[in-house]
Amino acid sequence: MSPNGSDRSPRRPMRRKLLQALTAGLVLATATGCSYNWEDFPRLGMPTPTTEEAPRILSLWQGSWAAALAVGVLVWGLILWSAFFHRRSRTKVEVPPQTRYNMPIEALYTVVPIIIISVLFYFTARDETKLLSLTDKKPDVTVNVVGFQWSWGFNYIADVPGSTGNAKTDKNLAAVPDRFRDAFPANAGGVYDVGTPGTRNPQTGNPGPTLWLPKGKTVRFVLTSRDVIHSFWVVPFLMKQDVIPGHTNAFQVTPNKEGTFLGKCAELCGVDHSRMLFNVKVVSPERYEQHLKDLAKKGQTGYIPAGIAQTPHEKNRETNNL
Repeated sequence: MSPNGSDRSPRRPMRRKLLQALTAGLVLATATGCSYNWEDFPRLGMPTPTTEEAPRILSLWQGSWAAALAVGVLVWGLILWSAFFHRRSRTKVEVPPQTRYNMPIEALYTVVPIIIISVLFYFTARDETKLLSLTDKKPDVTVNVVGFQWSWGFNYIADVPGSTGNAKTDKNLAAVPDRFRDAFPANAGGVYDVGTPGTRNPQTGNPGPTLWLPKGKTVRFVLTSRDVIHSFWVVPFLMKQDVIPGHTNAFQVTPNKEGTFLGKCAELCGVDHSRMLFNVKVVSPERYEQHLKDLAKKGQTGYIPAGIAQTPHEKNRETNNL
């Protein structure tokens, strides 16, 4: 027993072991979050990636969960430690020493969150810059995705036999900025497909029009809207981006798995938002080329109107950022 008559000696080794266990768990969880391969870690609700870029997004998602779990283990451990080892003793009735503040602890819980946020910000900014870059790869395929109430249209910017015209000068694509139109292939008469809320994929029966893409080819999506803000989201691509009237967004992916996947609008855009569904069918490059020819044979040549032209403010912003 201690000189004051209280039996405190057995608690000290227990406290020491608990702190050591919490520290070891925090280090282990943090190290695991930094060194894992996405395939060796649970997807935590995310679908299986189907593009070359999607694993980067999944890794960021998993790493964020690992960091959150590490912080949670530490916080829960400290709460339990305080509850169990600083509870009132049955034999002691005096008031324990009162501490108004503790500078090291206050500095710790100020600095540590800043470090955590800075690390998350760094990895988020790094991956976002990589995912939105349009200069790393020259696209093999360009598709103008047109969102409108309440479905989707797809302009395939390509030189398709049976279709004449030039995407760089087509009036229906006037809403697309020159910085994207300059990269369009020459003499691209193009073909299109457009859906309604009642359109269904003939193979799966899923609602919405079907966007065809070639496997293994880099696809650039140029996103335009005719009315309000929509959001183009192909679920297993793990990537979505807003479709904004008067502002053109774009991103690139390289599909690496064949199949038919679900897509939807991820922005509340009005009363029939829930009906803005579509499908993405990834096929071989040969089958993709044949599909474009089939659209031309159906008379779906040229392009549908891309949407609202860019506002002067947006044009000035893009000119200043070139």
